[in-house]
Amino acid sequence: MQIGVVGLQGAVSEHIDMLSRIGARGVWVRDKGALKEISGLIIPGGESTTISRLLMQSGMFDRIREMGEEGFPIFGTCAGLILLAKKGDGDVKKSGQKLLGLMDMEVRRNAFGRQKESFEENIKIGDIGEFPCVFIRAPAIIKVGGKCKPLATYKRLIVAARQDNLLATAFHPELTQDTRIHRYFLEIAKGKR
Repeated sequence: MQIGVVGLQGAVSEHIDMLSRIGARGVWVRDKGALKEISGLIIPGGESTTISRLLMQSGMFDRIREMGEEGFPIFGTCAGLILLAKKGDGDVKKSGQKLLGLMDMEVRRNAFGRQKESFEENIKIGDIGEFPCVFIRAPAIIKVGGKCKPLATYKRLIVAARQDNLLATAFHPELTQDTRIHRYFLEIAKGKR
């Protein structure tokens, strides 16, 4: 199975390495043409305003939104979580960044502090169990609606959610040795979850 990773900015190679560890082929997605060759897409952590702008410049932004609306599996980590949201907090609005608006959730940028407040915490995640979550300038989900369901919380804030074909984490599973969240996404992409 071939899973694309938006390769414009952020933790791209780490996701590709993780995918290869679980028997999937990870490919860098830098243009619309590459979107035709994949069975799922990961939007990595990085700087959400920059990724949003680069998606617009590359012509991929609208196509990714259409694919998500059509049921295509998409997984957003950290900045990717922000981009998947329908609504952002004041910091998101102030930055002027455009959101894909696919998941019925509202997000807060830097909910746990800046770079120097980065941390790792073991958190229970839905059917996955306890997972070593790496938070780096992490956002949080402050509200969900519709079919968007929380999978994990930390300090009363939602840090993982799923809505049908869409998965989002506020943390970076690609920076751990634990492959379970990527395996979970692979099952979504295969239609098994």
